[in-house]
Amino acid sequence: MKMDLAQLRAEIDATDRQLLASLNRRAALANEIGNLKRAEGSAVFRPEREAQVINGLQAANPGPLKDGNVATIWREIMSACRALEAPQRVAFLGPAGTFSEQAAVQFFGSSIEPVPCVNFDEVFHAATAGTADFGVVPVENNSEGVVTRSLDLLLHSPLHIVGEVSLLVRHHLLRLSGSLEGIEVVLAHPQALAQCQAWLNKHLPQAERRAVSSNAEGARLAATNASWAGIAGERAGREFGLHVAAHAVQDDAFNRTRFAVVCLPQTLQAPQASGRDCVSLVVSVPNKPGAVHDILVPLKRHGVSMTRFESRPARSGQWEYYFYIDVQGHPTQPHVAAALKDLQSLCAFYKVLGTYPMGD
Repeated sequence: MKMDLAQLRAEIDATDRQLLASLNRRAALANEIGNLKRAEGSAVFRPEREAQVINGLQAANPGPLKDGNVATIWREIMSACRALEAPQRVAFLGPAGTFSEQAAVQFFGSSIEPVPCVNFDEVFHAATAGTADFGVVPVENNSEGVVTRSLDLLLHSPLHIVGEVSLLVRHHLLRLSGSLEGIEVVLAHPQALAQCQAWLNKHLPQAERRAVSSNAEGARLAATNASWAGIAGERAGREFGLHVAAHAVQDDAFNRTRFAVVCLPQTLQAPQASGRDCVSLVVSVPNKPGAVHDILVPLKRHGVSMTRFESRPARSGQWEYYFYIDVQGHPTQPHVAAALKDLQSLCAFYKVLGTYPMGD
């Protein structure tokens, strides 16, 4: 028999109470696990375990919930349960409302203790000095390429990568009014200005483009002057009470930024294999003919797939370069271990930046 509206609402209310009871039962179990972890001195947060839980639930999902919704819901559930054990302090480029903060929430869930920072250097410093447990920094955009400062900091930092987030970035033009009229200055992070340059050339060719430390800082400044506009996400617009004067002004409709989650090894050791893993390296080779080709041979020989290869000047004055390489797999897999061993033997400099589950 078909139920009427009142009956359907009663069913939902009953289901909600069952869900609440189940969630509290899960939280109690998580507390017990936390007590065991504290007794043995192991880490509260295990990204590979959380990735396995979400992947397993998605595989078993009968619908109608979409797999992406399942991931979002369970990430928040695990975040809330984790916070009962010990809330994570997470550093990111601030102020509140940045895409870096959004990436942090997407990775850890919203039950974190936020540590907004004024620049990438401070994010690394906070995670190194213990002001934060983890840091979240952008490392690559699919249209503008690598974030060079993040790569330079990873090279010399004791922090290692333990996770990654791929964020679909939607840049909006934000200001005190909802109109494009009278805009004299557009403020944003240099990367965002570059990602929106074609739109700005067409729609606001006379407006000054002013680079600031973050998109959220641009939004904050736009809230102080009616003739200014910021380029940022909806989160920043809500934070500073701004209207969306133009939606999705990025030149690439599929604009994505990849973020790295970093911490000290004593905070969290390299995650165990999850089944979908990545190893990030930085290497340099002797300056001789064929040296770059030679470092790729071990990967091919052992059947290891390379997903990224970037070069950065070594700043030695000798025209030498560091090469940033991502490969698929985990060092506990024999073919990956063999490829990395052979690769290291060819390098003048070799550093593993991190081993971690691959992001969505």
